[in-house]
Amino acid sequence: MDFEKVLGLLLKDFEKEDVRYSMIGGFGLGALGIMRATMDLDFLVDHKDLGKIREIMNKYEYNCVYESENVSQYVSELKVFGEIDFLHAFRNKSLAMLDRAKTVAVFGGRLKIRVLMPEDIIGLKLQALVNDRTRENKELADIEEVLSHLGSELDWEMIEDYFELFQKGDVFKSFKEKYGANK
Repeated sequence: MDFEKVLGLLLKDFEKEDVRYSMIGGFGLGALGIMRATMDLDFLVDHKDLGKIREIMNKYEYNCVYESENVSQYVSELKVFGEIDFLHAFRNKSLAMLDRAKTVAVFGGRLKIRVLMPEDIIGLKLQALVNDRTRENKELADIEEVLSHLGSELDWEMIEDYFELFQKGDVFKSFKEKYGANK
């Protein structure tokens, strides 16, 4: 996938159509300075904008290969366009994540994208591992990477709330001991 080309096209249309979005996943982590290999793009989007997103994705000849209340996945037959996943925000907590997202320059400043706060990315990673236990090691590794890079800058109360929400308080305690603001 040509990330810069795809993002350049999509973000122009997202802005034109006033789509509420934020980057998540591997590319979102990269935009925060945490490098992780990724093969696709992942967005958190306001569920009210799903019709606009369908039109935009159809414009670039993406095929919707999966859609549920929570997620939609689009794939292009052209390798340059690759795969794009959308997580649908419709609960107050996920809509608040969109409100807190920050704009970050990428590709040497040639593009500006909205990226979730690292604390909110951790929350989504916890949700992913609870929803699919086979992802636990991968998601915990990503969380640990965020904590090791940004530990002293993070809102540890917000992070603790996410760990408690997903009944992972014991994991939180070990991570806070290792990466907490006092380290």
